[in-house]
Amino acid sequence: MFKNIKEDIASVFDRDPAARSTFEVLTCYPGLHARILHRLSNRLWHANFKWLARFLSHIARWFTGIEIHPGATIGRRFFIDHGMGVVIGETAEIGDDVTLYHGVTLGGTSWRHGKRIQHWVTAWCGGGAKILGPICIGAGAKIGSNAVV
Repeated sequence: MFKNIKEDIASVFDRDPAARSTFEVLTCYPGLHARILHRLSNRLWHANFKWLARFLSHIARWFTGIEIHPGATIGRRFFIDHGMGVVIGETAEIGDDVTLYHGVTLGGTSWRHGKRIQHWVTAWCGGGAKILGPICIGAGAKIGSNAVV
């Protein structure tokens, strides 16, 4: 787990020129806090402690302003910058090296059950963008602010 956190901290330094110290990143980056808490809630989700996983994700949203469903799949070196209002639904599948900014929504467009895959790898998504429905975002994609895909 500590290896993952170290990797997450390194990804903050790679993508945010305002990051000055490891202590600052650990204490002042809600995107990092949301990611750490998602790892824990995701483990609880897959261990069939569904209510506890949802409750922990609810507490994480309250502290960070970032909502990540415990059933969402998230890859390595995921970075949320200025994360207030980010929503990641249960069916989202996010690959490695993805960056999201404030107000981004990854969600479905129907009431049907089952995976509505949004698989991202090395992608960037500007503030306010909405990625909805069964869609695959390819490697190196850049989605502009307030875009609807």
